[in-house]
Amino acid sequence: MSATSLKERLTGDIKAAMKGGDKARLGTLRMMHAAIRQREIDDQTELGDDQVLEVLDRMAKRHRESIAQYSQADRTDLVEQEESELAVIAEYLPEPLSDADLDHMIDEAVAETGAASIKDMGRVMAELKPRVQGRADMSAVSARVKARLG
Repeated sequence: MSATSLKERLTGDIKAAMKGGDKARLGTLRMMHAAIRQREIDDQTELGDDQVLEVLDRMAKRHRESIAQYSQADRTDLVEQEESELAVIAEYLPEPLSDADLDHMIDEAVAETGAASIKDMGRVMAELKPRVQGRADMSAVSARVKARLG
């Protein structure tokens, strides 16, 4: 799927939500579109597939963090709103990796880079990032790589 088709799909979904009167979904879709558009303006370029996924992955991460914070504060109303927005964002992200698949990718990256110690973590992460972007939480991937090399 190309970035253009992702953006076209987003635009089509915005139109459908407007016609269907789904205000909550429409708000989330518009927020996603605005974030993508803002990144395009900031970078002064048309975003490719990887960059669009980066933007959406960052949005999803912020929503997960907000859910955790609102849960601690016992704000169920805000948790529900964040969860519904996260569900819409997740529709545009690739299927998450299983633990076994992630471990296999880490093993491959370690073998490809010849990493032997924690000093080689940067090279392993650079190799992994394009493969797992949007499919796994990068902080969790980093922790797994660290455990594997340490």
